[in-house]
Amino acid sequence: MKKIAVASGKGGTGKTTFSVLLSKVLSKKYRVHLIDCDVEEPNCHLFLNFKEEFSEREDITVFTPEIDPEKCDYCGKCVEVCRFKALLLADKTFIKFDELCHSCKGCIFVCPKGAVKEGKRKVGEGFFSEIHKNLFLSFARMTVSQARPTPLISELKSKIDKKADFVIFDSPPGASCPVVEVLKDSDRVFLVTEPTPFGLYDLGIAFEIVKEMNKDVCLVINKSGENDFLIEDFAKKKKLEIVLKIPFSKEFAKKYSDGEIDTDFFPDFENKIFNLDYSH
Repeated sequence: MKKIAVASGKGGTGKTTFSVLLSKVLSKKYRVHLIDCDVEEPNCHLFLNFKEEFSEREDITVFTPEIDPEKCDYCGKCVEVCRFKALLLADKTFIKFDELCHSCKGCIFVCPKGAVKEGKRKVGEGFFSEIHKNLFLSFARMTVSQARPTPLISELKSKIDKKADFVIFDSPPGASCPVVEVLKDSDRVFLVTEPTPFGLYDLGIAFEIVKEMNKDVCLVINKSGENDFLIEDFAKKKKLEIVLKIPFSKEFAKKYSDGEIDTDFFPDFENKIFNLDYSH
């Protein structure tokens, strides 16, 4: 099993485009599990034959402390141990701030009376669907008002198809904790960028994170054209391989806007995908 992360420093560079293309092509010969890790705004399913009514669905929950008033002596140790100030004790009344809780369960461990119980709080919904016999899709939708996407990403990663030859993580945009959560279990990272100053700037940020995590990394240029030198110069300085270029095409963009990512649109694209080095 090879775990491939598709990431970038900014949104709109083509992560989903490449992730779906990669998944569709590889699934012609291999068993592929595509996981859309952008739980705040998943969109891989829009480009696949996904039917929500036929998919497996489950609630995604996280730990939340529940205080038993009959056992609690209001010593305040649970409040003291919480680094994120998710618990407040005021005149023998507990106030709980769910959005601050990081589910570390420290409050359970320090309570001398066993008054803190393990509760559950729904943070989103997870979906799993068989697109065809060799392609499987997972994604999650985070509940509105939730602040932390990482628990949902962790849950998606815990349900990987054990029979898959390739697992492809379509990472969320940016370079923060959700991206790190995706990258940490990946075997190789494909950084997708666009040949613009903005794309180059955020590519540099994403590359530093991947480098710090000591991950094998290569580059994909989306919307490739006359300004490719911006990325090529960066790649030369950082000794990075540009493994694929997806040409800028208004016709391809139109198909994309209609919910279609056509693997046959670019000549020889399929051969290039199969010839990529996934062995790192």
